[in-house]
Amino acid sequence: MDWLEALILGILQGLTEFLPVSSSGHLEIGKVILGVDAERSLIFTIVVHGATVLSTIVVFRNDIIRILRGFFLFQWNDEMRFVVFVLLSMIPVGLVALFMDGGERLEVLFTGNMVLVGSMLLITSMLLTFTRFARTRGGAVGPWDAVIIGIAQAVAVLPGISRSGATIATGLLLGKGREEITRFSFLMVLIPILGQNFLSLISGDMAGGDQPDVTPMALMIGFIGAFFAGLFACSWMIRIVKRGDLIWFAIYCFIVGTIAIGYGIGA
Repeated sequence: MDWLEALILGILQGLTEFLPVSSSGHLEIGKVILGVDAERSLIFTIVVHGATVLSTIVVFRNDIIRILRGFFLFQWNDEMRFVVFVLLSMIPVGLVALFMDGGERLEVLFTGNMVLVGSMLLITSMLLTFTRFARTRGGAVGPWDAVIIGIAQAVAVLPGISRSGATIATGLLLGKGREEITRFSFLMVLIPILGQNFLSLISGDMAGGDQPDVTPMALMIGFIGAFFAGLFACSWMIRIVKRGDLIWFAIYCFIVGTIAIGYGIGA
């Protein structure tokens, strides 16, 4: 992987992690088009996901500080409820990690398979289209909302199913307010991604000994590209959800999914 491929894939990850178009699906498509060995690029995928976590923390730093301050009062306040519901939302994805080796069994099925990735992008398109008919009533995310949104996040381990798209669309269909569900969707992913990176670190995946094509320079460039692209995309996505413009991403996912399926069939 050279520096240009690392930059392209890093920017692609940063943009698509927050925009509802599936970062994992676009990374798979990018790897196939660029000819990057998908299995050998595991360390790169972990690093760019870490970059997007950092960009999330930067964008929501004030919310995170407020939530932590309220949480450590150890009272049943809004901040404590938010943390508890985020933990509830992690149960479904935790079960996937437990029984499906962190989703790796599913990812192996999709690695390099453009037809399956394209099909999942079409499902993302359909989900985003449904939000056009959602009637938001506002209000905070409740315990059952958190579990249902968590199930949507667990399903999004499939490359092509957008995590942000699935969780935000599910929240909107549950009637939650646009600003509240966007904040919940972006903050609920921090612990799972950090946990995944930690497990990869202690299991030796980060050592990169069997991944000679991923150089430290490529990792650094990919991280920087993903971080700054993530800052832009996260801030932009917050404004987009408030305006209710998700239909344009539905159209985009439909087009890219159709092209991916056609590419996969013709390959």
